[in-house]
Amino acid sequence: MATSKIAIGLLVGGILALVFGTALVFVGPIIIDDQIVKNIEINPKNDLSYTMWKDIPVPFFMSIYFFDVLNPDEILEGEKPMVEQRGPYVYSEKRWKDNITFHANKTVSYREYRQYFFEEDMSVGNESDVVTIPNMLVLGASVMMENMPFPVRVMMSATFKTFKEGPFLTKTVGELMWGYDSKLVDFLNKYFPGMLPISGKFGLFAEFNNSNTGLFTVFTGQGDIRKVHQVDSWNGLKEVDYWNSKPCNMINGTAGQMWPPFMTTESTLPFYSPDACRSMELVYSRPGTMRGIPVYRFVAPKTLFANGSDYPPNEGFCPCRQSGLLNVSTCRHKSPVFISHPHFYNADPALLDTVNGLSPNEEDHGLFIDIHPATGVPMNVSIKLQLNLLMKRVSGITETGKIAEVVMPMIWFGESGYIDGPVLTTFRTNLVILPIVMEYMQYIFIGFGLGFIIGAAVLLWREKINIRKTGQPCTDVDTSTFDNERTPLLLNSKD
Repeated sequence: MATSKIAIGLLVGGILALVFGTALVFVGPIIIDDQIVKNIEINPKNDLSYTMWKDIPVPFFMSIYFFDVLNPDEILEGEKPMVEQRGPYVYSEKRWKDNITFHANKTVSYREYRQYFFEEDMSVGNESDVVTIPNMLVLGASVMMENMPFPVRVMMSATFKTFKEGPFLTKTVGELMWGYDSKLVDFLNKYFPGMLPISGKFGLFAEFNNSNTGLFTVFTGQGDIRKVHQVDSWNGLKEVDYWNSKPCNMINGTAGQMWPPFMTTESTLPFYSPDACRSMELVYSRPGTMRGIPVYRFVAPKTLFANGSDYPPNEGFCPCRQSGLLNVSTCRHKSPVFISHPHFYNADPALLDTVNGLSPNEEDHGLFIDIHPATGVPMNVSIKLQLNLLMKRVSGITETGKIAEVVMPMIWFGESGYIDGPVLTTFRTNLVILPIVMEYMQYIFIGFGLGFIIGAAVLLWREKINIRKTGQPCTDVDTSTFDNERTPLLLNSKD
């Protein structure tokens, strides 16, 4: 084959490869984005994302830490509380969605259920361990009744004594978590029905096990992927009425499991939490990788639980105390309960002066979510919150003794989960590796195209030089007609 034909072939192939690679530069991202959109929509036809959304086939764990009260008698005399962290007591968490109903307006409704199973091999002890914490039935009710007439408070104190309810509880972990029999609760439910939000056993997490988080209605993302997973309503509500301003009552963001795709460092993670009775928003912190997958880490800003004085937009969540505390009494039947980060992390330092035994740090007590930015799917989740009770002396209720007013840590919990195993492999292949391969294909074709064109140019240049020297183009010559013993082939016919 003549050199010129080879050069022409390389030139044609190079131009085609260059054109195709250049076209991929513009078309490739569209194809990739289109594949992501198709896989991220809430659609039963999307096996990967729909299964992840519906059944959450990844390991989730809830780690519980109790603040064991070391000096209950001294607290009743007005001394500073001293606590010791006990835990973790770890529970595997099964989550699944039920009552799934798709609607014509491109939304879907569901209830998400939760079930917990104790994991002794992951815990520091077992559910028979005994700890001492404040008695919410006594100290919480005392604060709730401090503005009631004095005779009513005295009568309540007599009721506590009748049923032998003291200001502090010493119970097993299992009883405190999932409930214990209380004659006081039985009495109140019998003669004052509706006064308490519970019936049967009283426990900190009794209402969580085998329960659901309410009726969520979220957008499927069909027609507008920017709205996928965003909450349209919760229990039929577009906003709640727990707080004192419209912005604070708004139900913003998603249900807290997935977010819309195509995130940037300017994106945030808004979500509505039924447990906190409000919407919250995490902010971008830094990039990273998780099992070979690029992620963005989002964390809670310091303003999340700031009071109205330090952060005016939070004024609607007041009445407030120090920054770092969220007063959730309005959605917890007026009980003086506050939510914070564990060990008062990111809170007003004054809170640490009120209780001995706390040592906040970001690694142990900061919450975060690692998101794959292209898809909005969480790769690693660690949500940590602390439950606190306001304690104080209430005249007429002798059980409160001389307790100095303090927001007392009771328990903190961390919910964690990460994608692993076959789900991770499938996710990485379909939504990470294939888009990357397609993205690099454009550069490969452009590279080959340029290489072929350069190769063709070199061959043509060499042929041109040869013509100038010999007067003939370079050809592939059959030398079999020459005798091996003869002189080498002369390229110049004049010779």
